[in-house]
Amino acid sequence: MTNGNSDKNNSAVTPEQLFQEFEKLRISYDLYHHPAVFTVKESSRIDLNIPGTHCRNMFLRDKKKRMFLVTLANETHVDLKKLEPLLGSTRLSFGSAERLWSHLGVQPGSVCPVAVINNTAKDVPLILDAWMMAQERINIHPLHNTMTISLTPHDLLLFLESLGYPYRVIDLSPAKPD
Repeated sequence: MTNGNSDKNNSAVTPEQLFQEFEKLRISYDLYHHPAVFTVKESSRIDLNIPGTHCRNMFLRDKKKRMFLVTLANETHVDLKKLEPLLGSTRLSFGSAERLWSHLGVQPGSVCPVAVINNTAKDVPLILDAWMMAQERINIHPLHNTMTISLTPHDLLLFLESLGYPYRVIDLSPAKPD
């Protein structure tokens, strides 16, 4: 595992290592391979063949240079200005590719909640959409955007708890755009 302060010369956890962790925890998942996707729009053609709630991620930075990872259902729309008070932050913007790599060990397009395995400093709060977490199955990338895994929200929480990684499940509906 990397230390959360890695650079591009350090290696992050691989999908195969992630799957080994899932196996140790007896986490069940369905794995789907597909061409690389970088946006929700690009993934929509692939999503049709994968049952469950498809998720997206926002790696955010605020005015105080704090990072946040927000994982939400594709159907959940948020206004960043309205999201700020829910996170206790101001002036949210998207984090750079360099910060994404140094904090979560993934490249743009591969952001996912399980990337926190690379953040041993645990300095990027993970925010999970309450509506998404109430679904039967959720679909996320397993550290790389050429794959999607489908698992239960309960198993995602089991994984996070095995890492001792802090997370919050938040109702994001107050951040809905007008």
